[in-house]
Amino acid sequence: MERVLIINAIIHKPVKTNWLKIVVLAIAGTVCIMPCATAQQILHGHVPEAIARLHLQPIGRLAATNELWLAIGLPLRDRAGLENFVAQVSDPASPNFRHYLTREQLTARFGPTEQDYEAVKNFARTNGLAIAVTHDNRLVLDVTGPAAVVEKAFHITLRTYRHPTEARDFFAPDTEPMVDAAMPVVDIEGLSDFSLPHSKWEKSKGAHATSKKVANGNAPDGSGDLFGNDFRNAYVPGTTLNGAGQSVGLFELSDTIFYTNDIFNYANLAGDGRTNIQVGSVYIPPFNGRQSGSAGELELDIEMAMAIAPNLSSIVCFIGKNNANPNDILNQMLARSNILNLSCSWGWYGPTNTTDAIFMSMDAVGQTFFNASGDSQAFTTGSNSVNGVDNPNVANAPSSNPYITQVGGTTLKMNSAGDSWASEIVWNWAVEQNQPKVGSSGGISSYYSIPSWQTNVSNMAGRGGSTNFRNIPDVAACADYIYEIYNNGNNNSNNPFDDNSGTSAAAPLWAGFMALVNQQLAANGQPSAGFINPALYAIAARTNYTAFFHDVTSGSNTWSASPNLFYATNGYDLCTGLGTMNGTNLINALTVPLTVNLLIPHTVGTNFQFQFLSQVGFTHAVQYGTNLVLGGWQSYTNVTGDGTLKTISIPLSIFGTSREGFVRVLTR
Repeated sequence: MERVLIINAIIHKPVKTNWLKIVVLAIAGTVCIMPCATAQQILHGHVPEAIARLHLQPIGRLAATNELWLAIGLPLRDRAGLENFVAQVSDPASPNFRHYLTREQLTARFGPTEQDYEAVKNFARTNGLAIAVTHDNRLVLDVTGPAAVVEKAFHITLRTYRHPTEARDFFAPDTEPMVDAAMPVVDIEGLSDFSLPHSKWEKSKGAHATSKKVANGNAPDGSGDLFGNDFRNAYVPGTTLNGAGQSVGLFELSDTIFYTNDIFNYANLAGDGRTNIQVGSVYIPPFNGRQSGSAGELELDIEMAMAIAPNLSSIVCFIGKNNANPNDILNQMLARSNILNLSCSWGWYGPTNTTDAIFMSMDAVGQTFFNASGDSQAFTTGSNSVNGVDNPNVANAPSSNPYITQVGGTTLKMNSAGDSWASEIVWNWAVEQNQPKVGSSGGISSYYSIPSWQTNVSNMAGRGGSTNFRNIPDVAACADYIYEIYNNGNNNSNNPFDDNSGTSAAAPLWAGFMALVNQQLAANGQPSAGFINPALYAIAARTNYTAFFHDVTSGSNTWSASPNLFYATNGYDLCTGLGTMNGTNLINALTVPLTVNLLIPHTVGTNFQFQFLSQVGFTHAVQYGTNLVLGGWQSYTNVTGDGTLKTISIPLSIFGTSREGFVRVLTR
């Protein structure tokens, strides 16, 4: 990763600037043959594709009185502008790196207008829908109403069908919803329950009894499972960082709250102050905070976050019903932008424009979001394939989203009893436990183009990846042999060879790790890390890549529908991404000061001179140029950082006849 320091080296004389005013006229209209009714726009992507492909026949109609909760998504006023802003604020080589917006600034600059929001609210009221929740950033409007009212408002009929792969019925519109062409609406969540969200929490069947001890974990039941400080010893050995002052936010569709005794008992057994962490919940309407069903996913997320960050200020669980609209939960996480470290271990249908807008907004305000890539092994090729990551009929979203960090899973082995990292392989229960289609998910998106920061991976095609589309995952962490206390005291003590696993553990481990990074950044007086993918891939491009990542080179996530893809290899792969975090080296690489303690620059004779304090373990590239906008930086010298003060003297003649010159220092 590179940090940029821009120094206006010299201006020889004032330069007259001519401003060119550019006016862009956006003209939108609808042509019709008169006389005509109000033109309509079709909102695509709401009818499950499986209905037509499998020739599913309706078995009835949703009862007219069934109450529906809908999340209506509005368009950003300047999506391209927000994408460009996120690219700059996340790029270590950009002068705008980590210059975040407040939520208010974000809404004023990029969010839907107040007029647009009022138009959608008026549309809802006029059509008999009740406004349930409004959102300050105006990206989402929640409404409720009986099925008959919803049908009339969106010109659809809600049919019921027998689900082709699950033992239940589902409802869905028979045609795509329509609204007036001028109505600022991009998508609607809640019009179908074909694809229900699912967690990425797996429970083993005890089939690998003979190999259970291989993890060498320090679980209190003697099972050999990994527990508490084992994760710190593996991923951040020796650090004094503990997450103090930081919070972790967890996305949950558990339809239940956690058991306080489970969390206390885990924290108490793990020690090191974990019982002081405030663990709380934000209930997303219409969830009312009941305690029912399994809390296994929710409690694993909490325990993994505190395992690697034992002195967090708080862990906040954003909990919705198990059929809630994901954008409602995501937008509430964005609304609490002071919670910087976010994790999600759930999958749902998608992609959608509104989800993209929320994730980009998180990047713009400095939040970091980690998503469990999935537990279904390799994603298959194509949006309609059996396990396509962008298949709208499969709950794999948001695992291809390019605005968040995707986290795969490994099987971690420790030295001795949780003392230190020994090795990692791709998590794959098809091999380990003969459980097909259970393992670290990775693959290629058919929806999102390859992000610029992923194009620096060498020989991507040779790794089984794509040079045109988004590759998944980005990183990985432990997803196997994990000791958990859950569901009111269960710790698998009835079968010590059972354990709980999944990439659902890996994502909150990274969120906990990021709390350590942001703790260090706060101590440095710097902004938060924000969207870290551009930085991670830049760090991985260095020649000493393995100093920052544990490179996972063994194993695969292949299965019967993907027998040849994908395999672990040196460097990036589509099983575990760049690998797992390698201790304080990665923390240091993500927290190098944005400036290099520059002393006042000045001219000495015919030279321009400045000083900076070099950073141990980093190379400082001193470059010069004559045009700050167009770039064209040229190398002057490279300085090896050793913690001492460096003096750089550059002859003014190097700038030639240019009226101005610039110098920058890149820290690599």
